Order: sequence, then structure tokens, then C-alpha cells
Amino acid sequence: MMSGFDAAAGNFLVSALRSSTPLLWVLLGEIITQRVAIVNLGVEGQMLVGALSGFAATLATGNPWLGLAAGVAAGMLLSTVHAGLTVGLKANPFASGLAVWMLGFGLSAFYGVPMVGQKINGFAPLPLGFLSGVPVLGPLASQLTPTVVLALVASPLAGWWLYRTKTGLAWRAVGESLVSARTLGLKTSLVQVSGILAGGAFSGFGGAALSVDYTRNWVEGMTAGRGLVAVGLVIVARWNPFLAVPAALLFGGAEALTLRMQTSGVPISSHLLHTLPYLASLAVLVLSSRSANKEGGMPLGLSAVFSQSR
Repeated sequence: MMSGFDAAAGNFLVSALRSSTPLLWVLLGEIITQRVAIVNLGVEGQMLVGALSGFAATLATGNPWLGLAAGVAAGMLLSTVHAGLTVGLKANPFASGLAVWMLGFGLSAFYGVPMVGQKINGFAPLPLGFLSGVPVLGPLASQLTPTVVLALVASPLAGWWLYRTKTGLAWRAVGESLVSARTLGLKTSLVQVSGILAGGAFSGFGGAALSVDYTRNWVEGMTAGRGLVAVGLVIVARWNPFLAVPAALLFGGAEALTLRMQTSGVPISSHLLHTLPYLASLAVLVLSSRSANKEGGMPLGLSAVFSQSR
């Protein structure tokens, strides 16, 4: 039996996790992409097409799993544009990312018009069996849907893959130095394209998690800058998938707090309250950037990209 305070704290944690989940998927994708020395500002557009495709597939079939699959496919498909421009044509990654972002926004806005105002049935919370009777943990975990649980599992898996497998080592070698990686016999272009496509798949999944599970509707521009927030939170997470969960919870916790302040009647404009998650992320990003410069964490190949863009 939980006390009133424990129940309120637990419900807040569940709300923060649900709010963080779409961002966590995108953050993992951007970390993987930047680990192969490619910056992708187009994740916002990839997230939008993932959200639209996921919602449309779920609306047509009634199956949210198919919606997630459609979101992954859409995000990956749009990421091929970024891969072609940056790896194939050696275009500036920042300009390419902005172009992909605008392309995703335009496509999702155009094709999403017939679906505005419609609702879908998303995921139900996962059945826990005997675990539902575990004090404290059972009542809280019984509120979690598959996308939340998968995101919490994906973070350590991505970290294990990046730091404990030969493929992950090859990707990190490419991120540190293309020249050195080539001398080791690695096909650097193939690794970078793989990183961009994997990031697109994660971003599409995040978009689908937003529309299929979190909001269960479609609204033009519904990602509301989450993709760009994820790009900034990569610094907070030190390009490390193991640190992605606390970095994403920073935004999700602030958003959950905003919703509770609104429902409790706090006399502050709702427009100002909605800026709280972004202000919190920005403040931590500024503070984290100072220590990041001292402690490192950024792949050396990625720092070269920033130097060339100045």
C-alpha cells in the first residue's frame, strides 16, 4: 500500500516517462548518427513523417504495432536523403539537415490534412502477471505501455552495442577519424550511411510513439521541436546511450510538471508554462556544454565537422 505522497510521486514518474519516450527514441538515434561523425538536424522532419505514417497505418489497420513499423520505415526513408547529400555528394551536413527537416514538415503537413481531428486506439498497458502484486513497483509499472518499456530497454542495448561489440567499435573508429578508419580497412562511407539510416529509424519510431501512443491523434507540427531538443541533449548525454534516459527525462519531467501546474490552476499563462520544458533543457544544455568542453565526449571527427562549418 502506497501513501498519498508515494502515489503522487509514482504517478509523476510515470507521466514523465511517457512524455520522455518519443524524445528518448530520437535522442538515441541522434547519438548513433553523431557517433559516425554526422550531424543530422533533419530529425525533426523524420520524426514528423514517422508520426504521420504511424498514425495513418494505425488508423487504417487498427494495429498500433503496424503503426510503429510504418513510422520506422518512413523515418528511415527520409534519412536516405540526408545520407545521399552528406555522404554521397559531400554536402554541408547542417544545410542538408535543414533541407530534410523542411521536406519532412512539408510532406507531413500536406498528406496529414485528412487525418486532423481523428482519433485512434493506441497501446494498452503491458500485462505484468504476478509482478502486478509487487508493492510500489507493480502499481507503477502496470501503467507503462510497450513503447515506454522498449525505450528503456533500447538505451542500455544501444550502449552495449556501441561499447561492447566489434561493429560498435568500428562505428566509433569512424567517428573519431575517417583517415585512421580507412587505414584499418573499414568502409567508412558504408558505416556513415548505416549510422544515418539507423538514426532515421529511431527518429521515425519516436514520431510514431508520439502519435500512436502518447497523443493518439495527428496535428500538423505536433513534434513541437522535440527533434531539435534531442540534438542539443546529445551534449548533455555526452554522446553516450547509457546517459540518454536521464537526459530525456529532463524534458519529460518538465513537461509533466507543466501539465500538473496547469491542472492545479497555477495563475501563469499556459503559453508561458509550455516553454518550461524547453527552458529547462536549454539551461542544462548551457551548463553541460561548459563541462563537456573540459571532459570531452564528442567524437573527434564530429568536432572537425563543426570546425569546417565556422
